[in-house]
Amino acid sequence: MEERIFWEKHDSSEFMEWKNAKSVTLPNLKKSTKSISLRLPADMLERLKVKANAMDVPYQSLIKMILQKELSTS
Repeated sequence: MEERIFWEKHDSSEFMEWKNAKSVTLPNLKKSTKSISLRLPADMLERLKVKANAMDVPYQSLIKMILQKELSTS
């Protein structure tokens, strides 16, 4: 928290030469997630688990894949 307050009040160019900065890729960064509670009919959950098992992925991951696919097509 203190660091965020500090940088809100200071210009980073006071501390480093941005013209010497190099671009980097951070491929292992993960998006932050938030836990939710979702009620599903028991038969739907069972079908999801069976399908996920056939794909060798956790059923929660399958749910995220389905949601991502739907959101990207809308």
